[in-house]
Amino acid sequence: MKHSLALSTIVASAFASAIPANVQQHIQRRAANPQPVCSFEDHTFDDSNAWDRDNITPAIPKRDLGETTWNPPTNLITPLKEVWDHEISTYSNALGFKNYGYDQVMAAEGKINYCVRWEGSTKVTAEQRTEVKTAIRKQFNKWIAVLAGFEGFPYETVDVNVVGWAVNDASILEGDVSTIEVYTDKDADGIPQCAESCGRFFHQDGDYSGCKAGAARHYDQSLWLTPGFGGGAGGDWGQRVAQEYFMENINAENIHIVLHELGHTFALDDFYDWTPTGVTNFIMNAGSAMEITEFDAWMARDWWRNLKANRGW
Repeated sequence: MKHSLALSTIVASAFASAIPANVQQHIQRRAANPQPVCSFEDHTFDDSNAWDRDNITPAIPKRDLGETTWNPPTNLITPLKEVWDHEISTYSNALGFKNYGYDQVMAAEGKINYCVRWEGSTKVTAEQRTEVKTAIRKQFNKWIAVLAGFEGFPYETVDVNVVGWAVNDASILEGDVSTIEVYTDKDADGIPQCAESCGRFFHQDGDYSGCKAGAARHYDQSLWLTPGFGGGAGGDWGQRVAQEYFMENINAENIHIVLHELGHTFALDDFYDWTPTGVTNFIMNAGSAMEITEFDAWMARDWWRNLKANRGW
């Protein structure tokens, strides 16, 4: 997150108190559209090549992650410090920002609500909607699994639910929709979006009094599925990937682009212009790993322990 007018979504949230609401909303939309650039880093790279399957090498082996205190493997101590120092020096108000994935999980006491932004006119069956919920729950909890039990992280799993879908027309959703909110709201570009009155990104004070669905049905994250989208985008607002890619990989053990974008939700950076000493293959180095590696796990743990101390959790 650089100090720049081309703010990422997480920077926008960090300065929420100083930026008018309509400007914040524009920043959120711009950060994920139209360029497939990952949030947390102001750059102009086209991520599409980073996700070329032919260029992905196997992930480095993972060691035992049973450590419950800050005791990373010796070979990771230097690169972890390099990463932390880089993030602290380049993020805007890194520890003062309070809408990371950790903040959301703690505020909701181990529950996270999603709303799916489904672009295009392709129909979605009730069975497919269940599969989408199962998939994003599984991928989100991949990150929770590497935090569970570490330095007092209180959750073994997080209850991830999809409470709403945003579509161009309600008829796109086939079958029973009684258990979800159906949104036909549009953003400034005419793209389906979930009601801003119900979104955590827009109401980080927890005031959902304007949400017609009710506070319990607010959404913390958006899963934004866009036909033909290249690469991915992610931040405190959620994750955006190609609709075809997500649906084709919906039953995969590791949906690696989604895992990478979720890493941004949990404050982790991109590595387009540098790599830490001695490590090259890890999920946050786009295109170099298919799953969360040991190094990714310790980077997330580093954030948790520092935020825990900062927040008094």
